[in-house]
Parts: sequence; structure tokens; C-alpha cells
Amino acid sequence: MTWEMLFTLFVVLTMMVCLVKEVARPDLTVFIALIILLATGILTTEEAIAGFSNEGMLTVCLLFVVAGTLQKSGIMERVMYQLLKKNKEEKRSLSRLLIPVTGVSAFLNNTPIVATLTPIVRKWCMDHNISPSKFLIPLSFASILGGLLTLMGTSTNLVIHGLMLERGLEGYSLFTLTIYSLPACILGITYLVTLGYKLLPNYHHVDYTLKEKSDEYLIETIVEENYPFLETPIINKTVEEAGLRNLESVYLIAIIRKEEKIYPVHGGTIIRANDHLIFTGKISNIADIQDIKGLTLKADTKVNLDRLQNGQDRLMEVVISHQSSLVYQRIKDTGFRATYDAGVLAVHRDNVHIESKIGDIVLRPGDTLLLLTGNDFEKRTTYSNDFYFVSPVEDHPLVEKVNATRPLLTALIFTIMIILVSLDVLSMFKAMSMTVVLYLLFKIVSFHEAKEFVHFHVLLLIASSFGIGTALFKTGAADWIASYLIKLSIPLGDLGVYIFLYFITVVFTEIITNNAAAVFMFPIAVEAANQLGEDPLAFLVLITIGASASFLSPIGYQTNLIVYHPGGYKFVDFFKVGLPLSLIVMLSTIATVYWMGL
Repeated sequence: MTWEMLFTLFVVLTMMVCLVKEVARPDLTVFIALIILLATGILTTEEAIAGFSNEGMLTVCLLFVVAGTLQKSGIMERVMYQLLKKNKEEKRSLSRLLIPVTGVSAFLNNTPIVATLTPIVRKWCMDHNISPSKFLIPLSFASILGGLLTLMGTSTNLVIHGLMLERGLEGYSLFTLTIYSLPACILGITYLVTLGYKLLPNYHHVDYTLKEKSDEYLIETIVEENYPFLETPIINKTVEEAGLRNLESVYLIAIIRKEEKIYPVHGGTIIRANDHLIFTGKISNIADIQDIKGLTLKADTKVNLDRLQNGQDRLMEVVISHQSSLVYQRIKDTGFRATYDAGVLAVHRDNVHIESKIGDIVLRPGDTLLLLTGNDFEKRTTYSNDFYFVSPVEDHPLVEKVNATRPLLTALIFTIMIILVSLDVLSMFKAMSMTVVLYLLFKIVSFHEAKEFVHFHVLLLIASSFGIGTALFKTGAADWIASYLIKLSIPLGDLGVYIFLYFITVVFTEIITNNAAAVFMFPIAVEAANQLGEDPLAFLVLITIGASASFLSPIGYQTNLIVYHPGGYKFVDFFKVGLPLSLIVMLSTIATVYWMGL
């Protein structure tokens, strides 16, 4: 074993530990590992930057624009609403939801699909006295299953395709994966509407939101008009002068003055007699407030959040995305209010309220934030990748009328390009390039919008991962790992290698990211096939499907994260419902691959 191999394995192992422990954003973690391998001479400059020009990675970039444009058109919301409103029976409605979601997810990024449909499905369920917890996990899982069906179903499929082309292999056609994943998809959907439906929790009080638990994080005080022994009066003082700006445990979020609401509260805002001051933060330690003379706690300490809303200001629940620029930063260091015209009232993590001063909370992917938004919030976040908008706290209106931007032309261009790819007239990269150009020429989407649709964090992660994979190939680390994998599975032959490859890939995708798992497993799968003298296609299909088959936790896949809080789920709910589905997909895929290889 050479020093290069040992060093590469050390860097990769350290990187994975950092990914699991969420030391930094995944894209930065992998990029730093790439730079270390470059700086030590393991990789040449050409090898390190090859991923940034890889066809698979560039196709993913184009698909972000295409998916964003189709989402903007409003077609999806309209279709789903029509399908749902025709049925009131639970299982039939669930089937009518899951089948089209699966089909659409085969051709579009499933993250915006689930993000768009979650508030609509949740509101429909509540209107029909159905627990949203019976629909939202199936919505996420069906979108994942749909992504397994075609080359463009997920970015992971395209990443493996790009790696195959880079290694001189043929690559996938649009429907190569369909042969292997369709049985698993059919069995999976059947499971979700039968046994899976019975295993799903029935949380009737799923309308539980951060709003209902306002007494955990909000407190209301009143500025006394008469206080004869007041040593330092706060009336007619600014917030800064009154010492209300930098309290230890709480933060002044709003002032209610008769019928007027003052929000945001600035350091220069004047305090008046009889003002109602609304604080958020660690309410279990209210000594900061009680020590301020001239302030008294409101007799009924539970704050009526409806009073905080007026005009265009409203309460909104959002989930921090995996791609958010906010992750692993303290709220007070993000310039949150200035950037988004919104204040953070509370933060929940794993459905538990974080009892801390708001500004000191370090945000993580999956955190649910209750925001009090200003007039410009919607405009500033229209194309933001920082949040999944799971719902406004007030009732989310079902889509009765979509303000679409030339939806028919948008869908027609996309459909024609898919047909051309299916007939092998165009490659996926050429077709998506032409689609984006046509969208721009017909002014269906602007250049600024197209740029905002692209998730640059994801692209950096993918491109950097390619270099890591190259290092595993180049140093012989992948060959060494593959040798041990084959030794362990010798009693079961090729079938044993299939099982080990798939299982390891699923474990990786649950603890790191699906794209990173696919790239790391790619060289191992290729070397295993070479050592066995087999066609690598079967091995690569297994890791491609395994890398996206994330059903065991709410944090393993973006769509699971989106439905986690709106469904009122517990962590164990995903494991209970997802484990049988994971086994179904694994056994079906391995059996199909093994049978096709006979």
C-alpha cells in the first residue's frame, strides 16, 4: 500500500466524518478535501477541475433552469389540485396523487415538486378532515421512486452518467434505468397505498405549528404609564437607550401601539407609554425583562400571533434547505432581517423548540423557522434556494387559478425535447441546452431568473466529488476496497457483490449526500466489475438506484426534509414506513439486475 493510497483514504475518511457531523456545508467540505488532494500532488490541476466541465454536471445545471421554469409556469399545482378535489376518499385520493407525482418526478427535479405540493396537500387534507401525516411521507417517497425511472429523474443519475462517459463507457440512455427500476417503483407505490398506509401515523392534530406553541418562545410586556419610583424611565427613550437591544436571553421582535404594529424594531425606535413589547427567545429565563423597571408582564402571557399581522406582513413557516447559504451560521451573523425583510420568532429542530436566544442559534438543514415577514419578503425570496416554503401559518389557499407564464408553450418545448432524447436524436445535454435557449428566446424565463434557479452549492459538491473519485481510481484505493468487497462476498458470488454494493451505497446516502455517495461508490463498482470480468453496467445501475433510495430518515433526502414538520412526523415514523419500502426497492432492484445479467 503506497503513501498516496493511504493519504487518499485518510482524506476521504476524514471528509466523511465531517459530512456526518455537519462540521460545514457539504459542498465546502468536499471542496476542501479536493484542494488538499490537489495541494499534495495526488491530483493534477486537470484532474481536480475535470468535474467542473463534466457533461453530467453541466446537464444537472441546465435541468435546474428547466425545472424552475416549469415550476414557475404553475402547471403542476393546477393539475394536482384538479386531481385532488375530485376525490374525498382517502386511499383513492392518495393513489390519484402518487401516480402522477411519480410520473412527473421521472422527468423533473423532485425537490421543487414536493416543495410546491406540500402546502397544497396539507391544506386539502385539513379541509377534508384527513390527517396530512397520511399523505406527506407518501408524497416524498413517490417522488423519490419516480426519480429512479429515467436518466433525468435525479441529479444522481446524471452524475453517474457523466462519470461513465468520462471513463470511456457508453453511459445511460434516457430509459436505461427504467428496465431495472420500474418493478421496484410499481411495488413501492402499491406498498404505500396498502400496508404503508396502515403503518403511517394518524396525527389528527397535525395543525400543530410553531404558532400554537407561542407560549414557549414569545412573551408580551406592557410599558407602564405611571411608575413613581422609576430610577431609569424607559418612556420616550429609544430602544437602545432603554437597554432593550442587547438582552441576554430574549430579543425585542415587535411593538404593538394601539392599532399600530411597529416591525421591525430598530435601535432608534421610541418607546411610548402603554406600548406592548413582544419578546422572543429563551422565555424560561425572563430575568432580563423582569429587571427592567417600567415593564410588566401581561397577565395572559400567551401572545396572540394574529395581532402581529397587518397589511402584507404575515406569519410564515419555512424549512432551511440543504443548499441554504444560512446553514452553520448564527442567525445574528446572517443579516437575516436586512436580507429577507423578516424576523425569526422561533426555531424548531426535530420538532422540538430550541430554547435559546434567537440570534445565537446556529442554523442547520431541516430547521423550521417561524418568520414574521415584511412587505418585501416575497420579492426577496422568490428565487432563493435558502428555504423550502412549507406553508404560511394562516390558511394556505388552494390553487383555484394559476397565474401562469405561457404554460402551454413551456410544456410543449420540454415535451418535444424529451421525445427527441427518447429517439436518440439528441443527447440529454444538447436537448436541455436547446430547451433553456428556447425558454430565454421566447422570454418564458429571464436570464436573471435562470441564474437564480441554479443551485450552485449542489454543482460545487458534484464537481468536487468527481475529483475525489478520480483520486480513488488513480491511487489504487478503489481497487483495494473492491478486492476486500469481493473477498467478503465470495460465498454468494456476483449476487453477494450486488448486495454489498447496494447496501453500502444506501448507508452512505443516508449519512452523507446522495450525489457524494454515488461518486464515491462509482470507482469501487467499476473496479469490482473489472476484477470479476463483468460488464460494469449492472454494478453501476445498483449504485445509481441505491444512492437515491433514501427512505429511512427525514434528513437523508431533501424531499423527506420538506414534509417532516408539515406532517407533524417524528424521526421514527420515516424509519417505520421507510424500512419496508427500502427492502422492497433493494430486493426488487437486485433481483432484476441479477435476472437481466443471466
